[in-house]
Amino acid sequence: MDNGASSYRRFIDGDKSAFEEIVDLYREPLIFFIYRYTGDLETAEDLAEDVFVELIIHPDRYRFRSSLKTYIFTIGRNKAVDYIRKHSRLTLVGEESLEELADLESLEDHVVRSEEMRQLSRALGQVSEDYRMALHLVYLADLSYDEAGAVMKKSRKQVENLVYRGKNAVRAVLEKEGFNIEK
Repeated sequence: MDNGASSYRRFIDGDKSAFEEIVDLYREPLIFFIYRYTGDLETAEDLAEDVFVELIIHPDRYRFRSSLKTYIFTIGRNKAVDYIRKHSRLTLVGEESLEELADLESLEDHVVRSEEMRQLSRALGQVSEDYRMALHLVYLADLSYDEAGAVMKKSRKQVENLVYRGKNAVRAVLEKEGFNIEK
């Protein structure tokens, strides 16, 4: 699968309906990804919308060298970081925020599937931002190590190390809370 690149190429060539395919494919995962930075669902939705506007306004910036998914998530990361800088605060996702998201049926499948997901989310909130981002990009956003490295501005090896160490850190937090984790 080309992760939406062919749809984007069709959009550039004039097929306006192709852009809807891209939005349908990436909107919810992008909102969830940005939400991990901002801690505010409305802000995450606004920033995700800004990402798609960026794709419409500047189609010449995407060079088809990386996957469209990587490009979209990179723009999303940059917009989230700019927002955080502008608002001078970084908030982490708390349990209350996750329960608030559970009310939204369209995101519920991505956020809270069971008690284990809530525990995992709490554990992720206790590890470093780099670990959390690497784990999110690789496991939740389903990016490859190379794509995650492009989003995080790190090498593939650095992302591999962050994922490995992040999994160990999350495992340690969960075991500390009494969960029996199989390797």
